[in-house]
Amino acid sequence: MVTLTVTSSYAQSEPSAMTTSSNRDKLFFGLKIGTNYSNVYDSQGQDFVADAKFGLAGGGFVSIPIGTYFGIQPEVLFSQRGYKSTGSFLGSSYSMTRTTDYLDIPILVAFKPIESVSILFGPQFSYLLKQKDDFTGGSISADQVQTYTNDNYRKNTFCLTGGVDLNVDHLVIGLRAGWDVNNNNGDGTSTTPRYKNMWYQATVGYRF
Repeated sequence: MVTLTVTSSYAQSEPSAMTTSSNRDKLFFGLKIGTNYSNVYDSQGQDFVADAKFGLAGGGFVSIPIGTYFGIQPEVLFSQRGYKSTGSFLGSSYSMTRTTDYLDIPILVAFKPIESVSILFGPQFSYLLKQKDDFTGGSISADQVQTYTNDNYRKNTFCLTGGVDLNVDHLVIGLRAGWDVNNNNGDGTSTTPRYKNMWYQATVGYRF
């Protein structure tokens, strides 16, 4: 709130500053980088307990105005999600950290009540690029690890995401929350724990 107040006061006091309406009416391209803090929800599995983990997030976006107050903001992001977990699989215990690399394509509707703030919400389509499981303990065997890691996982996931962008001239600070609508177990035959991803995302970007 302090940042928004100072920015608003500065814009009103400086004649050379871009006007509120003209900046909201402009087309912007941007790049951003930051971090995800992710975990899972709606989980089902024997003794399945999950904790959150951090991952990398970054990519590009286009801010397309539709009048002064509304717009469309498509993005293309590389996004790491996952979790740390303990549980049992086929009668054996395990301790594991899962890292999933996704290509995310959110299509966001933007509401711009003032120059410094954009409120965004919309669908997101995610494609699983890579999954890595690091087993660090438990009694799970090598064959069980192979079965666990080769199980049937969903590649294409439909998600919802939303948040806010704080715009200070060309600098953009983005805060997001996202969650899967589909669970991870493909056609439902997976024997590993069923779950849906959820994550919080913070990025810093520059718009042109």
